[in-house]
Amino acid sequence: MKLVVIDGQGGRMGSAVVEQLKAACAEHTIYALGTNSVATASMLKAGADFGATGENPVLVNTRDADIIIGPMGIVLADSLLGEITPAMAVAVGQSRAYKILLPVSRCKHHIVGCQDMPLSESIRLVIEEVKRYLQTPDCKP
Repeated sequence: MKLVVIDGQGGRMGSAVVEQLKAACAEHTIYALGTNSVATASMLKAGADFGATGENPVLVNTRDADIIIGPMGIVLADSLLGEITPAMAVAVGQSRAYKILLPVSRCKHHIVGCQDMPLSESIRLVIEEVKRYLQTPDCKP
């Protein structure tokens, strides 16, 4: 399975996700897509199998991804302080991949009903959801 992790800014969230994914789902290929080179480098250092930076890698790699993971801003144009272009948000939104979004309440976006919790707890829940999804019989493309 192709697991795509998208992050921006310093890549702190993405690198934590990649590190834990690598430990929990080592048999799957992890693609680190950074909106900038710092984020990509951080996720590669955390253990991603492949990495690329910018809009076009997001457009290309979301087409055939099985799972896409990132902050909720990856589906909102101009989020992450403007690092998510409208084309990137559309590509993620239109992808047939299963999307697991971390509810980061920053930059004028808030999801009602999500509780405030430490990033480490949110990432633990992401890993649990990836493992649950991978065990679901109908998750195969």
